[in-house]
Amino acid sequence: MSKTLDAFILKGLLVVSAGLLCWGALGLLEYVIPGLTMGLQNNNFPAGLQFIHFFALVLTGLFFVLGYLRRWPVTVHASITMYAVLATICFVETIDFGAFGGGARGVIIMLTEFALYVALSIYLQRSAAVYHHFESDGQRRIV
Repeated sequence: MSKTLDAFILKGLLVVSAGLLCWGALGLLEYVIPGLTMGLQNNNFPAGLQFIHFFALVLTGLFFVLGYLRRWPVTVHASITMYAVLATICFVETIDFGAFGGGARGVIIMLTEFALYVALSIYLQRSAAVYHHFESDGQRRIV
């Protein structure tokens, strides 16, 4: 992979993570203030699942954005852990509550989301740009 493309993907992941952070924060705000309707809540999901969903989005975005800005060496592992959390939530929402329209369509979308998390995890562990960005004070990060 070219250095330019590698750096572009890393910056793109930063932007997407900032978007997840904002989406999660707005979802939590809508959860806490029910009169505030932005259309982020899914009426098919129980209230507790709604909270977990948006809280996990906030954590995922926050870990990557702050980790990126502070060059936190464990950002890669924290992000991969949060992708596993998001995948688990997606599984519950899809299988138990018919997210994405349920049925075969919902499962295909869920599996596509899983593939994205796997691809991002592989990228985070193998990318030279990620490695160099999160390497701090001459110490190699744990991979």
